[in-house]
Formats: sequence, structure tokens, C-alpha cells
Amino acid sequence: MLDGSDLVAFVASCDLDASDRFYRGVLGLELLESSDFANAYDVNGTQLRVTRVEAVAPASYTVAGWRVADLAAAMRALRAAGVVFKRFDGMAQDEHGVWLSPGGARVAWFADPDANTLSLQQAPQS
Repeated sequence: MLDGSDLVAFVASCDLDASDRFYRGVLGLELLESSDFANAYDVNGTQLRVTRVEAVAPASYTVAGWRVADLAAAMRALRAAGVVFKRFDGMAQDEHGVWLSPGGARVAWFADPDANTLSLQQAPQS
């Protein structure tokens, strides 16, 4: 039924100004719309709505992620912008914080200003 419709993704934030500095300033997303209730960004044709809430309920999982062609390059660029990559107990991450999935994808995680966990993923090398 919805297979021909565009997806809109949502992330919660207590501080839309701080989120805008991160999503637009650090991640380089284009701001499409801004109101007292949400900021909307273009993510390669998909809309990401960062919605204002009174309190963000921390999730123990990834809430949004990006597939990238070159994980190392993307991580270098984000580190240069001040992003710190996360490490998780019990996960075999390399010295850069990259985890190799059983299927061969390489994944790294980081957080936005509201501690929402975000990820980068590079497809397995063929």
C-alpha cells in the first residue's frame, strides 16, 4: 500500500537550535523547513524531521543511519567536524570504532546532541 510513497524519518530533540547546528552544520544536510515544532532536512531525497520534544527518551539502538561509499573517509570528515564515534562493550570494533558485521558490512556509530544513536554503514566489498 505505501510502497510508492516517500518515507519521512523522525528524530527527537529537546533543542532544535543545537540539532540544527549538528544536522545542518556538522552533517551538511539542507534545511527544508523550520518551525517551533520541528526542523526538516533533505537527506538525499528523504525528509528527516527533527521534532521538538520536552524530553528525549534515550534509545538503546540506532535511530537513523547512512549508507556511505567510503566509511573511512566519512569518519575522517565527521571527526574533523568534532564528531566522536561510539564504542560498545562486547562488540569487536577496530581501533577506529568500526564493527564488521557477519554479512561483511562495516558499521560505525555516533550520537547527535540529544544522544540519539546514528550510524554509518559501508556495504561489503565484493
